[in-house]
Amino acid sequence: FLNINVGGKLFYVACKVAARYPITRLGKLAIYTDPTKKLQLCDDYSVQKNEYFFDRDPSIFHYIFHFYRSGVLWIMDEMCPSNFMEEIEYWGIHLKYSQRCCRILFEEKQDELSEYLKIEKELEAELEPLDSAEQFEGKCLGQFRKMIWNLIENPYSSVPAKIIAVMSSFFVLISIVGMTLSTVEEMKHKTGKKWMEQLEMICAIFFTSEYLMRLISSSSFKKFLRAALNAVDLVAILPFYIQILFENLDEGDTLYHEELHQMENVSKLGKVLKLIKLMRIFRILKLARHSTGLRAFGFTMRQCYQQVCCLLLFIAMGVFTFSALMHSVEHDVPGTNFTSIPYTWWWAAVSLSTVGYGDTVPDTVLGRMVAFGCISFGIILNGMPISILYNKFSDYYAKLKAHENET
Repeated sequence: FLNINVGGKLFYVACKVAARYPITRLGKLAIYTDPTKKLQLCDDYSVQKNEYFFDRDPSIFHYIFHFYRSGVLWIMDEMCPSNFMEEIEYWGIHLKYSQRCCRILFEEKQDELSEYLKIEKELEAELEPLDSAEQFEGKCLGQFRKMIWNLIENPYSSVPAKIIAVMSSFFVLISIVGMTLSTVEEMKHKTGKKWMEQLEMICAIFFTSEYLMRLISSSSFKKFLRAALNAVDLVAILPFYIQILFENLDEGDTLYHEELHQMENVSKLGKVLKLIKLMRIFRILKLARHSTGLRAFGFTMRQCYQQVCCLLLFIAMGVFTFSALMHSVEHDVPGTNFTSIPYTWWWAAVSLSTVGYGDTVPDTVLGRMVAFGCISFGIILNGMPISILYNKFSDYYAKLKAHENET
């Protein structure tokens, strides 16, 4: 017999039984005749007791011991997958010796744990600032840049930092409200337009100052430019300066070129200018910097892109299938709106989303049956991945809040 002491508990394994598995640690211990090699396999050896000592977990060794007796490795649900894998690798036993049912459940649990740890790591990275206070030590104007960094990036560092964080959110909301009011007919007159332009200028100056302060306080310009939230900040201020540039070009063309084709170019320039003005709506994404909910939503979309793509694929399949069916049963009806399959796509998309504007409706019994099938499929479709997305969003939001509180 091999006298095995694992963490203070004694086990007796027959040498003949251990030798059946020569690649395992105890199998080698039973086969080897050289005492030096045997000592390399264990942590200690008692000559008096002829006992091999292993400083390992005795509770898991019970399953290893049972494996040598029965030839089957049993896995219990309550065990930590990482710890169990580490132990069986130490003893040289492969997972293939376990029963298929146990192995499948164990591998699923292992995958779940790996996914959980990966998400935890990414959540911590989501909350971790781009720089840290220690990175400014020994750098040019380190103390000054550290002070600015705390002021802009760390709202909980001081009262002024909190005020700046609140002001940033306030200016974003004011800017969005100003952009929407500028489209109101009464605000397009000279006085209202002047007020809107002044408001836009104040917001643009604040956003530019904020962006420059972040740029100055950054310890690495490469990391700063690659950060998603900093890209959002840049998109928030660019439309204002591009608008000024285009307006100057517009004035220059009007002054120096009076030909008809030049006037057409000016009109095209006006359309581009409207599009650039519309880009200011992206400023609302700046709220993600101070909103845990928005960050949790963005994180959910990144983690669940496969489910989102699957949902879009199902929607596309439903639109193509039901629009083709509806066209085939309705195209002969006089005065129908289902004149072609592309024209039917709108009806199929609206019905699948269960919105149902009612602007296009079937007239025949077969058409109504197809419509009922389309709506039923939409209800089932909307209930599948959306519940997964919501559960993950609520889970990520709770974890982000917990991490924030710990920080």
